[in-house]
Amino acid sequence: MTELAWKGNGPRIAVFGFDITEASQIRRIRSLIEAGCDVISFAQRREEIGDDRSPEWPHVDLGRVGHHGYARRAGMIGKGIATAARYWRVIADADLIIGRNIDLALIALGARRAASIRARRRPAPFVYEVLDIHSLFTRNDKVAQIMKAAEKRVLASSDALVISSPAFSSEYFGPVQGWNGKTILIENKLYLGNAPKLRDRRPKARPAPGPVLRLGLVGSIRCAPSLKILSDAAERLGDQVEIRLHGNVHRHAVPDFDSILQAHANITYLGPYAYPEGLLECYEDCDLVWAQDLWQRGTNSDWLLPNRIYEASWAGCPQIAVAGTQTGRRVEDDGLGFVIAEPTGEALCDLLQDLAPQDIKQVSDSLLSREAADFVQSPADLAELVSIARKGDDR
Repeated sequence: MTELAWKGNGPRIAVFGFDITEASQIRRIRSLIEAGCDVISFAQRREEIGDDRSPEWPHVDLGRVGHHGYARRAGMIGKGIATAARYWRVIADADLIIGRNIDLALIALGARRAASIRARRRPAPFVYEVLDIHSLFTRNDKVAQIMKAAEKRVLASSDALVISSPAFSSEYFGPVQGWNGKTILIENKLYLGNAPKLRDRRPKARPAPGPVLRLGLVGSIRCAPSLKILSDAAERLGDQVEIRLHGNVHRHAVPDFDSILQAHANITYLGPYAYPEGLLECYEDCDLVWAQDLWQRGTNSDWLLPNRIYEASWAGCPQIAVAGTQTGRRVEDDGLGFVIAEPTGEALCDLLQDLAPQDIKQVSDSLLSREAADFVQSPADLAELVSIARKGDDR
């Protein structure tokens, strides 16, 4: 067993995450470290991504996971608890434990209970952080009932709930789960703490689009409906548009990805990028970006605020979203770009053909005139979360 111990002087936070190589996990942990916290992570890795990089902070690997059935997921939760519980001294000495998604929350709470018993002391405060409301919780079947019951048990053990969009509370946790406890909103802002030179590279202005409009998708490529809309636009508009795709491809979600590329000469996949170092180049490669998630239309996709609206806005790249969604409302109300009435290739083409280069340039200039703090995360954004860890010192 790898030797593990708390090393810093700040609040001790154990973060249980679903994929240690995923950008949101890296962003959260690095930002906590920047806020003065001593962090140890317990996390899984996604089989389909195949990224074996080790983080620069102390870490416990909870194994590889894929898209498995419920029985195997339950087994992996049990295995994860057993693995984490080997480090019971570390967990018992934590000032705060964060579980990021339901599986990891269950692992964290199981390991926390084991550590508390072994150490004969009161367990650390626990925070449940939710990045998305999975369809398993919004369906009307037996599986959803089981999942919601499991989540209610997690919530009953939680000192706070962390969400990235206010709609997660108003549309789900309040009316569905009856949560009325402490809720902390931490939006998915751009994290630049480990790339300070990138702050100075923010452009002062961007050129107006050229004769061929470059429409991009930056981030995890997993939304089949979005890919369908973009490919429809590529087909309809031909050499008037180039579709530029940047990020990791989740092939289980978009199995026809390669065939779409082969069928459209004006769709280009540029591959994955380093976060956050590679972001600026990605957005400089686009005149506009598609910001809307449609993976779980009617529920999670309508409620979330994706990280790309903050990244793109900081880079001065206007976004396109769908009216009636939380993303669409933010894009429209905050002047981040443009909205279409329906999520269709036809609606997207109508918008693109109506937009003049100066329309796009005007939004871009407006975004770049705003303070970077509107879109970039700072330690102050985490102050409420870190305060729970500081109170945990008093156990």
